[in-house]
Amino acid sequence: MGDQLPLLGFGLPVSGSWATPATMIRVARRAEALGYASLWTFQRVLTPVAAELQDPAGRAADDPAYQAVHDPLVTLAYVAGHTERIGLGTATVCAPFTAPALLAKAMTSLDQLTAGRLTVGLGAGWSPQEYAAAGIPFARRGARMDEYLRCLEALWTQDPVEFAGEFYTVPRSHVGLKPVQRPHPPVLLGGTAEPALRRAGRLAQGWICGSGQDLRRIEEPIATVRAAARAAGRDPEAVRIVVRAVVDLVDEDPGAGRRTFHGTRDQILGDLTGLHARGVTEVFFDLNFSPRVGSPAVDAEAATAEAELVLDALAP
Repeated sequence: MGDQLPLLGFGLPVSGSWATPATMIRVARRAEALGYASLWTFQRVLTPVAAELQDPAGRAADDPAYQAVHDPLVTLAYVAGHTERIGLGTATVCAPFTAPALLAKAMTSLDQLTAGRLTVGLGAGWSPQEYAAAGIPFARRGARMDEYLRCLEALWTQDPVEFAGEFYTVPRSHVGLKPVQRPHPPVLLGGTAEPALRRAGRLAQGWICGSGQDLRRIEEPIATVRAAARAAGRDPEAVRIVVRAVVDLVDEDPGAGRRTFHGTRDQILGDLTGLHARGVTEVFFDLNFSPRVGSPAVDAEAATAEAELVLDALAP
């Protein structure tokens, strides 16, 4: 497709009827054979009954895409053994639900077992019900996330490690295992609020844009992320900007009012070119969030066929 496009990835089947072990392997192997750069998962712990809350992308907490979701790290570990080169990422894991030392060990093991193919996408989470189920206070999520990232970096880079914060403590200890990627796997952060964007630029290697982001104004959050990186003494151009794309591939031009990633193959390729020109470095197509694919009520064969159509048509 040429150098004018961002790197392309694909969302693994983790939500709904198509998210079977056989389909996970099938999609992972096909994506690797077609030259995709990466495979991605996401986390949903539970779906509240009669939820009124909406996620930052504007979806209700009981959206069908959230109703039956596999664990993101277990899924990546499963497909890692059936692939050889393709990158593996989480977009995202709700970091506060797991103690930093436990997450660091799990991610280190996955990075070692995959020979350094891992990208660690993290978020602060937004569901009070999930926080309650995880046994973590919902208040002061931003301060907790800042400290979490500092603790995680210490666990990956110090030996012995010692950390004493308001939320997390690691007694002076040897962790043992170290990631293949040094100093640690790249950490990308999700989030749409301005503090989250600044956090991504200040403390992480990049930002993961949610599927509900207004891509017509993507320059604004990108500028916030990169300005924060610059203020922290980091190279703003080295920051990764990753977009989750819910593709609706059609045979004919939808006409006036067409939204980004809804259109013909040529129109979607044009969308990719435009995003790259505006600072997006990577896009992954995630059909788990398509109502025709990621719902438990959709026929599994029809859902898989829809996803594979996109996988093949937009291959790098």
